[in-house]
Amino acid sequence: MLVSLWGFLYSNYLRFWLKWILRLLTRRCELQRLLDGSAAGAQRTLSIGKEGAAPGDGFPSLQGNAVHVEEDEVEKCVRDVMKEKKIEQKDTGFKTNLHISLLQISGYKKLYWNVENLRKVPYDSDNEEHEEQLIELWNLLMPHESLKARISKQWCDIGFQGDDPKTDFRGMGLLGLVNLVYFSKHYTHEARQILSRSNHPKLGYSYAIVGINLTEMAYSLLKNGALKSHLYNMVSGLPQMEHFHQFYCYLAYEFDKFWFEEEPESIMHFNEYREKFHEKIKGLLLDYNVMLTLQK
Repeated sequence: MLVSLWGFLYSNYLRFWLKWILRLLTRRCELQRLLDGSAAGAQRTLSIGKEGAAPGDGFPSLQGNAVHVEEDEVEKCVRDVMKEKKIEQKDTGFKTNLHISLLQISGYKKLYWNVENLRKVPYDSDNEEHEEQLIELWNLLMPHESLKARISKQWCDIGFQGDDPKTDFRGMGLLGLVNLVYFSKHYTHEARQILSRSNHPKLGYSYAIVGINLTEMAYSLLKNGALKSHLYNMVSGLPQMEHFHQFYCYLAYEFDKFWFEEEPESIMHFNEYREKFHEKIKGLLLDYNVMLTLQK
């Protein structure tokens, strides 16, 4: 009862006067104090507007159009906010900080839609570009062994379920293939090493299938907003598809380590350990200062 009463009084009366007194003493509005007092990255960006504020506890101008602004409208939006808050244009620090935070918010949303659109593209064996990427994956992982035919049991050697990999991309579409190729191209040594470890007689797993499964994990973390802290700390501006691929590489590398450290009884327990790994990653992403990068 007392807690509820205090919350009501603070939200409806005390907070207004406290803000007024602080502005009088510091000659700076709450938004200025917040942006100046928060560390760059996730701590700052998650604190403004709907990104971090509870209903009725944020900044009206940011809870309106600002947090939904498109990239090319950010500069104008910053000017509008400064005018509304009566902040002098010469306050370049405030201007820069708000500009970066709004770019990060806008970029995260744009990145999600780019990832989503790629996920929605089904693998098409009649599409020459799709086929080229698939063959590139084989050549990156198996440089000393030629693929005898497009439809071949050899695909099982890199962890696909059958003789035609296209059936394994149904859930994540082209996104699953693009992630596998990116990891194999940019971290070739690590990818081949993990592929070799995945053939362990006791602790082995299907490399490609697990890779596609990790694409789904990365996608779901992006979709539910869990990647905000990581990306806002990684990128001082617009997160790009490259940064999503880099996060996937981190998952691929770390999952392999996790799997062998846990030593599951068999691959039949994959879902159990996959979920355990997922919970571990979600826990790490709760840290405002988190940056999950592949450590070789």
